[in-house]
Amino acid sequence: MESLPNAVTIKEVGPRDGLQNESEQIPTEVKVNWINLLSHAGFQSIEISSFVNPKWIPQLKDAKEVAMGIERKSGISYAALVPNYKGLQAALDSNLDEVAVFMSASEAHNKNNINKTIDETYPVLSEVVQEAKHHKKRVRGYVSTVFGCPYEGEIPFNQVAAICEKLLQMGVDEISLGDTIGVADPKQVDAFFEEIKGNLPFSKLAMHFHNTNGMALANILVSLQHGITTFDSALGGLGGCPYAKGASGNLATDDLVHMLHKMGINTGIDEVKLREAARYIQQSLNKELNSHQMQIYNRTTKEAR
Repeated sequence: MESLPNAVTIKEVGPRDGLQNESEQIPTEVKVNWINLLSHAGFQSIEISSFVNPKWIPQLKDAKEVAMGIERKSGISYAALVPNYKGLQAALDSNLDEVAVFMSASEAHNKNNINKTIDETYPVLSEVVQEAKHHKKRVRGYVSTVFGCPYEGEIPFNQVAAICEKLLQMGVDEISLGDTIGVADPKQVDAFFEEIKGNLPFSKLAMHFHNTNGMALANILVSLQHGITTFDSALGGLGGCPYAKGASGNLATDDLVHMLHKMGINTGIDEVKLREAARYIQQSLNKELNSHQMQIYNRTTKEAR
């Protein structure tokens, strides 16, 4: 364990990836208040929403209102997902610091998700990336189903690497590799890094694990051992996967922070303020969050009554 990094960056994706599957519309004011609480917890990056067609994700139809309503804190990059040029223009109008484009490593998933083949997707993303860079915005690329697809099963690692190389050539600053349905295991993650080593700059990679089978933290540990220092997570484990029955959502930020701090790895995040943000969104959603840290908090609170 001597090779573990001293510090990591955690990118909070809860306001977008965590809330997008919530069936009841969450008031814009709640989203704004929650993001403000997250801003004061010490994150360097918060993904606040997505500028997609409201027909796709009704929950995020207020992306611009959220972007314009939040308190902008110095040193934090506020980001949003954009599907195309039109979405990018809305993000630019909202003066966000970073935009994220997305595609899948699986041909079938890409077709089901954005109705395009992988090759058809590249020109669309390239247009967005070039325009965003013209406006001096940081660009992130999401690649989903890296470790498994609900339609195709396991995806060849060289296929993932080829997509990443294409995105980097476009000018993407960072690539987030997603275990979309939460099927990755530590041995598979280790094999992935061994295979792509030398082909991709690990400094430009982030990992985005889902916790469907309870292995997200174990996969984080393997990633740390390979030198990865940027991870996505959602506070309380919010979010889920529409393709995996019983999927328990994203890796929980509070569980990740707790583990890293116990290991002596700095995140810059204040756990007390993080708990405050978790309590706020739990109360606002009127349901208990799934993270271990919030389960402990909820149980302790009930026992103290």
